[in-house]
Amino acid sequence: MESAFEPTLQNIIAQKSLKWIFVGGKGGVGKTTTSSSVAVEMSKHRDNVLIISTDPAHNLSDAFDQKFTNQPTQVKGFNNLYCMEIDAQSSAEQNKFFSSLGLQGEESQGTMSFMKEFMSSVPGIDEATSFGEVLNSLDNYNFDVIIFDTAPTGHTLRLLNFPNILDKALLKMIQMKEKFGGMLNQFGTMLGGGQTNGEDFQKKLFDSLDGMKSKIVEINKQFKDPEKTTFIAVCIPEFLSLYETERLAIELAKYEIDIHNIVINQVCFPEKETPCRKCIARRKMQDKYITQIKEIYDDFHLIINPQLDEEVRGIEKLKEYGRLLFEGYVHDK
Repeated sequence: MESAFEPTLQNIIAQKSLKWIFVGGKGGVGKTTTSSSVAVEMSKHRDNVLIISTDPAHNLSDAFDQKFTNQPTQVKGFNNLYCMEIDAQSSAEQNKFFSSLGLQGEESQGTMSFMKEFMSSVPGIDEATSFGEVLNSLDNYNFDVIIFDTAPTGHTLRLLNFPNILDKALLKMIQMKEKFGGMLNQFGTMLGGGQTNGEDFQKKLFDSLDGMKSKIVEINKQFKDPEKTTFIAVCIPEFLSLYETERLAIELAKYEIDIHNIVINQVCFPEKETPCRKCIARRKMQDKYITQIKEIYDDFHLIINPQLDEEVRGIEKLKEYGRLLFEGYVHDK
């Protein structure tokens, strides 16, 4: 029985209210190729489009065949498509947060050391603050839609948990203030932070984390609005990838994030004229998992893409792959 849901991503084009599009799944299944092609297609329908890589592997530069940085950079050949690659755990991203607190130069080294020690005591706080800084920087732009090329599943779910992480950091600060009081009031001066006094610095740090938390909470409300946010899962028809997709869908439901599209890549379509035993055997194995996906996600748009002969790299190849996503693949049987 054929699904009533069109096997393409046309639905995200039709949904004009979409602001945030996440693309994720297990490593090596074609997430970056999919997210990049989605970005290229969206640029035809929206005024300003941004694609962000939160994957430390940073494959966007390879996909577009262009070097990107941690600032929105215009993609060559487009006047409304931008790309940036961020590494939430890099020292450069953390230093942006320190700079926002007024910590710069040699005179602030002591305070920065204290801050790094404090941040290491709250798991995930480095990523949360870096993500907060990215969101703050995007206020200076006017992007209609932002596409996230996410890291493998576990990293993606951590990103959605950032408000809770910042809550823990704020609670830890309150506990430190209650426990060490006067000593904390003096530490800014003692460490050479260049602040008038430790209390001023402490307030600045607390206000910064609290403001960042407010920003992320505000964005997360949009993430939970299916009119503004959706998640596109990418997988291949194999056990581990199917397992990761199920895990992802369950976790996204817990976070109230909409997901109704699954892209299934690397599907083998044996040639009728030149039958290949290995291809036929592989497709038989794949059919088992494709059937399971269709049964589990019977109310999803399922986009089935063939195993490609060449890697997808460069704008023209991304457009070709985009046609598979948005028009569908028709195999001549």
